Amino acid sequence: MNIQLSSISKTFNQRLILNQIDFQAESGKLIHIVGGNGSGKSTIFKIICQIIEPDSGTVFLSDDVNLGALIENPSFIEDRSIKANLSFLGKIKKQFNEERVINLVSRLGLDYDNKLKLSKYSLGMRQKVGIIQAIMENQNVILLDEPTRGLDKEALAEFNKIIGELIEESKTIIIASHDNLADLQFDEYYSLEEGRLQSS
Repeated sequence: MNIQLSSISKTFNQRLILNQIDFQAESGKLIHIVGGNGSGKSTIFKIICQIIEPDSGTVFLSDDVNLGALIENPSFIEDRSIKANLSFLGKIKKQFNEERVINLVSRLGLDYDNKLKLSKYSLGMRQKVGIIQAIMENQNVILLDEPTRGLDKEALAEFNKIIGELIEESKTIIIASHDNLADLQFDEYYSLEEGRLQSS
């Protein structure tokens, strides 16, 4: 399993966001991309997910890549419950394992049967739902954009445990954030500054 970006560039509103980016991810690696707000972290993820196209360069995903992603502010059916949202998302790929989903929801301190609309969820609660949808279908490549934003101490500790378990299952996980996430043991580190991605 492999992801490869070669000479990727992207401009928005005449501002060069990504400048000749080269990046590769292999199976079972925990990778960290550090960059400030607006540095282009989310843009890289959107290009990998083929949500947007680069202005130049090539994107290669091997045939066995099954992507799960939390990018920027996750979108949900705002007037529906967590159960309705996750079951709806699960039916798209027809890989919905409700037992696994209930376990993840419980581990992150949420109630699967809560009828509360997602529009009423706090930032941290929404972030938890975003994490769950990115990993609930046994995805083997997981992109997490600022995943710890809004998480309390208990949820952060559980998140770190879940990441460790996924790596043991040889999942590839790429986390983009503005801080160093010191509690996770990354295999590879990259910094994104002024459009350039550098191994560090």
